[in-house]
Amino acid sequence: MTAFRKAASPAAIASEAASLRWLAAADGGALVVPLLATGAGWLETRRLRTVSASPAAAEAFGRALAATHAAGAQWFGQGPDGLAPSDSRLAELPHPVAGNASEAAPSWGPFYAESRVRPYVRLARDRGSLSAGDARVLETVLRRLEAGDLDAPQPAACPPVARLHGDLWGGNVLWSDDHPDAPGTVSGVLIDPAAHGGHAETDLAELALFGSPFLERTLAAYDEASPLAEGWRERVGLHQLHMLAVHAALFGGGYGAQLVRAARDHG
Repeated sequence: MTAFRKAASPAAIASEAASLRWLAAADGGALVVPLLATGAGWLETRRLRTVSASPAAAEAFGRALAATHAAGAQWFGQGPDGLAPSDSRLAELPHPVAGNASEAAPSWGPFYAESRVRPYVRLARDRGSLSAGDARVLETVLRRLEAGDLDAPQPAACPPVARLHGDLWGGNVLWSDDHPDAPGTVSGVLIDPAAHGGHAETDLAELALFGSPFLERTLAAYDEASPLAEGWRERVGLHQLHMLAVHAALFGGGYGAQLVRAARDHG
C-alpha cells in the first residue's frame, strides 16, 4: 500500500481530515478515500488505483451519495465532528460554519446566502473579478435567498439538513477499483471534501457544473433511491452559485460572468 501526502495550512488540513472522517461515518454512503495519518500541515490518504468510470459504477455512486446525504446534519452550516469553526476551510479560503444550533440560520436560503455565496462574492469583487453592477445583480438573488423565497424540500430520504461533501465537482470523485471496502469493483470515491450540513441539491448541482461521467445515470439512480423534489432541475443554477463564486474569487476569468448569468436566472 502506498500513500498520497498533501501539505497545506494546519486549518485546511484539519478541515479536510475532519470532513473525510464525517463522510466516512455515513452508513452505506459513498466510499471515501481512506485517511491514514495527519500532522500539523499535512495528511496522508491511501493512494488508490484510478480507472475509467462505468455506467453501473455511476449508478451505484448515485445511490451511495443519497445515503451520504441521508446521514444528515443537525443544522445548516454544521461542520464535521471535531472541527473548530475557526479552522473550517475550502482549499485555503474561509468556509463559514455554525458551531451550534443557536448560531445557525433558520432555513437553507439564509444559510446559503450568508455563508456559501456572499463571502466569495465579496472576495471576487475585491479581486476585480466582479464589477459593482455584477455585485448588484448578485445582491438581488441573495436577498431572495435570505427571505427564504428559494427554499425547497430536501430529497425524500434526507432529513431536514443533508450531510454534504461540499466541494463536489467531478474532479473530487475518484473512480477506482481497489478501495479496501470494495476491492475489484469500480466505485466512485470521495476526495478533497469541505463537508457541512446543507441542501443535497447543492452537491448534485456541483457535480453537473464541470461534468461527471455518466452523470444522468448517477442522477437517475439517486432519484430512485431518494426522490428529488419537484423543480430540482430548475434549481441547478441556483445551487451552482457557491462554486461559481468560489472560482470567481480564486481564478477570475470567465467565472465572474458565469456567476452573474446564473444569478440573473433566479433574481
